[in-house]
Amino acid sequence: MEKVLGFLKQLAKNNNREWFNDNRKWYEESRDKMLFLTDVLINEIGEIDPAVRGLSPKDCVFRIFRDVRFSKDKRPYKTNFGSFICKGGRKSMNPGYYFHIEPGGCFAAGGIYMPPAPVLKTIRGYLDHHAEEFLRITNEPAFKKEFPEMYEDKLKLAPKGFPKDHEFIELLKYKSFIFSKPLEEKLVSSENYIKEMVSLYERLYPVNQFLYEALAE
Repeated sequence: MEKVLGFLKQLAKNNNREWFNDNRKWYEESRDKMLFLTDVLINEIGEIDPAVRGLSPKDCVFRIFRDVRFSKDKRPYKTNFGSFICKGGRKSMNPGYYFHIEPGGCFAAGGIYMPPAPVLKTIRGYLDHHAEEFLRITNEPAFKKEFPEMYEDKLKLAPKGFPKDHEFIELLKYKSFIFSKPLEEKLVSSENYIKEMVSLYERLYPVNQFLYEALAE
């Protein structure tokens, strides 16, 4: 992934259409590398989580082009590559497995990020009766070692329909259910990258399985 990281470093310094068009071949080679890596991970994760089997890498890798219509930041391109491997692809809003390639900001993650209100309501309703199971999964020592905390994205007050003195109110306040781990660039470019990623996703599988069950309610 060294060439991919090299492309992103230069893109960060030259975030304009002229430079991008002059280096489109470099971009296409980098995107092809992301698609290949995503395909490998789909096959590996599929041995752990059957829900992702048969996915197309193109349905998982995010576009590098930014939507600047309503943004003050008019830079046309993201300075990272990302891929979200989940049942139905990245647009499905299902729980899944994410990897992020960015100079100085690589990470692996899993769960469900900012689900729409009806999905979030369903998850909270399931947690209302199964919070202890979720906490048992996320406090398991091997899991806690890799993912000490859930992504901090919470309401300040109790969500509608739940009393503020609910035993698990702090858990019910969450708007996303995401765990992530930063990765060093040297790991991302090493031969051990796939093995390390699959190991992390294996840890994350019970969280996603819990969320699958919640959404099936």
